[in-house]
Parts: sequence; structure tokens; C-alpha cells
Amino acid sequence: MRSAPIRDTATLGRLLVELRAEAGLTQRQLAEELDVTQRYIVELEQGKPTKSVERLLRFISRTGGRLYLETPG
Repeated sequence: MRSAPIRDTATLGRLLVELRAEAGLTQRQLAEELDVTQRYIVELEQGKPTKSVERLLRFISRTGGRLYLETPG
């Protein structure tokens, strides 16, 4: 396992691409499984800031916390 800090949406997006690829899923397959649009998956993977993700990252930063994502690689 590898642990990577998430400080911004761009970093999160890059890691999500890696996770999806390692899981052997296409964006379409993942979107169907999660009941979201493929466009939503694309935007997350591109690091597009969404209100909810941005708020979460600001909350964590403001309170002195750190967010990490563990990846299999």
C-alpha cells in the first residue's frame, strides 16, 4: 500500500485515475456502478473543484487535519 496526501482537487483527481485503472474499470463502468454520470467521473479525475470536495479540503486544512488516500500500488 502507498499513502498519498490529498491537499487539492488536482492531486485527488490523479489518484482517482490510478485507482480506477488499477481496478480495471472504465469511466463508464464506474459511473454505472456508482449511479452517477460519466461526466461526473471525468470531472473528478480532472481535478475539477466541486463545492463539496473544496469545502471538505478547506475544513480539514482549517482544523489542522490531513487527508490521505491509500492506494494498492
